[in-house]
Amino acid sequence: MSIVLTPFARARLFPRESRRNTIQDCSADAFERRLNEESPLKVLEGYAPFCRLHVHRNWTSTRCMAVPITDANRHLLHSAYEARTKQELPVLVRWFEGVEPPVAHYLLPILYCREQLAKEGEPIDADWGVVGCLYTMEPEEIPMVPITMLRNALGVEEGGSGVPLDRDAYRQAAAFWDVHANWRG
Repeated sequence: MSIVLTPFARARLFPRESRRNTIQDCSADAFERRLNEESPLKVLEGYAPFCRLHVHRNWTSTRCMAVPITDANRHLLHSAYEARTKQELPVLVRWFEGVEPPVAHYLLPILYCREQLAKEGEPIDADWGVVGCLYTMEPEEIPMVPITMLRNALGVEEGGSGVPLDRDAYRQAAAFWDVHANWRG
């Protein structure tokens, strides 16, 4: 099985200007190489048949991506309308500034199969392409951000995957993200 970083993931996980909330202490090429050489601790089924997550112990200093919202840090939350790419419409996002999350115990690359990536206009020369990565304390997936679920349901032309909305999964995700937020450093 071969794995490559998609251009979308490469830009978000390994930006030109390094950010503290992206993968640390590892180049994009070294990350890709490690995913191809090291077997995951386990493989999790994703939200659709074309998606899976590989669970790896974190070999970097990358910090957890989700931070619990508390009365002590609520004042550090920010929000804005942002688009992930120039082609996508901006959506409301929120994040912390000024928090110091713990170093994640696990990295969970999110993989899409070659056929799905071709359908989305991102053909790859591998079996699987990395579209994102979760940084977690437990070797389990955290819920997808609700707006990503909605974008996926809107279809490929809006930056999604075309997977219909699962209302129960959406409610679970909303409950998680109501009390957690991403952070920026």
